[in-house]
Amino acid sequence: MTDISATGQVVCMRGPMELDQSSPVLREYGSEQSLLSRPDGSSTFVQGDTSILAGVYGPAEVKVSKEIYDRATVEVLIQSKMGLPSVRERAREQCVRETCEAALLLTLHPRSSFTLILQVVHEDGSLLSCCLNAACMALMDAGLPMNNLFCGVTCAISKEGQIITDPTARQEKESRALLTFAIDSVEHNVLMSSTTGSFSVPELQQCIAISQKASEQIFSFYRDSVKRRYSKMK
Repeated sequence: MTDISATGQVVCMRGPMELDQSSPVLREYGSEQSLLSRPDGSSTFVQGDTSILAGVYGPAEVKVSKEIYDRATVEVLIQSKMGLPSVRERAREQCVRETCEAALLLTLHPRSSFTLILQVVHEDGSLLSCCLNAACMALMDAGLPMNNLFCGVTCAISKEGQIITDPTARQEKESRALLTFAIDSVEHNVLMSSTTGSFSVPELQQCIAISQKASEQIFSFYRDSVKRRYSKMK
C-alpha cells in the first residue's frame, strides 16, 4: 500500500505477512524518508505500534579525541520517549553503531564523523530491530556509500518453546528469551546479534534461519519504497 504525505514524500506501508506455514507473522510496517530538513538524511520506520524517527549527519568534522586517521567515526544516540537514556539504550546504541560500521564504507571519509540520532516515538516491542531498520533507511536517504544494506529482525521464544517473530512488548515480557539479529542484504549473514534469556543452540539456529527469511521481505520493502519515492520525482 502506498500513500503520499503532506510533505510530498512517498509513504510505503506493508501489511502483516506470513513467512511460511510454520512461521509467525510480521506486523504491519511502513517507512517515510526525507522528513527532516536539517539532517543529511532522515527516515521514520514503523513496525506495528513501534515507531522510530532517525536523522543522519555527516560526513562532518570530528573532535580530535575521537579522530581516526584511516576511517570515519560513527556515533549513535538513541533518545527515549520519556526520561534520560538508560543502560539499555546505551547497549542498543552499541548494537546499532557496530552494525553501521560493518555496512558503511568508512575508509572513504577518514578523519570525519557520522552521527545517527534515533528518537523513539512509540514503543511496543522489537525496538532494537526497528531502530536498525530506521537507521538503514536514513543512511540510504543520505546517500552514504555502503557495502550492503541491513535490517533488523527480533525473535522471542515463549516458555512453551514457540518462536515469535517481531514480538509486541507483551509477548517480549512473557517470553523466556529475546534475540535480535542484524542481517546483511548480500549474503544474508548475521552482522550483529543481541540476546537475553535462556535458549538452546537449536533454538538459536532456528531463530537465525527465521530472521534470514524475514529479512528477504524487509529488503524487498526497502527496494519498493525507494523505487516508489524516485518514480514520484520524475
